[in-house]
Amino acid sequence: MGGTMVAILVTPPQAEPVTREEAKLHARIDGTAEDAKVDALITAARLDVESRTGRVLVTQGWRIVRDGPPAGGIVRLAPGPVQSVDTVTVYGADGAAEVVPAGDYLVDVASTPGRLKLSSGRFWGARALNGLEIDMTCGYGDPADVPASLKQAVLMLVSYWYEQREAASVGAVPAHVASGVTALTAPYRMPRLA
Repeated sequence: MGGTMVAILVTPPQAEPVTREEAKLHARIDGTAEDAKVDALITAARLDVESRTGRVLVTQGWRIVRDGPPAGGIVRLAPGPVQSVDTVTVYGADGAAEVVPAGDYLVDVASTPGRLKLSSGRFWGARALNGLEIDMTCGYGDPADVPASLKQAVLMLVSYWYEQREAASVGAVPAHVASGVTALTAPYRMPRLA
């Protein structure tokens, strides 16, 4: 079995990894006229850093939807870092949902990416399409818990996009900025899931 896997954002972060004030100080922006623009750039920069690393920065809720359990019963969990697996639901061939008791799976949040091991043979009756859902809490925690280099990458992108409005409209990042962002985010890049 196995098939495709999709990760869906269920609960967005309640805060950004850097504050408007931090971003304005870094980009040397005075006054409040550009606050809405700065806020939008912070969100765009966070999403860029999350995309580059395969990690989410501030606590978020995510759902993995799979066609069924993979061979061996081990599901790789992304995005990372995984704080907890909150619910595992299996949909039978008849479409009926069954919440799996926590004792029927093991969670490894120490690995990168995290892993979930289903009890062997227990779930092979899942329906062929979207038969397995895993709800999890991901991220480093609060903004204070986000690694400094990832915050710096967000600030670098905000500053560049603020100064280069045309580049921001298309999400462009020139080589000199990209190399700085890559250097800051490289240690955090998660291996791509197969």
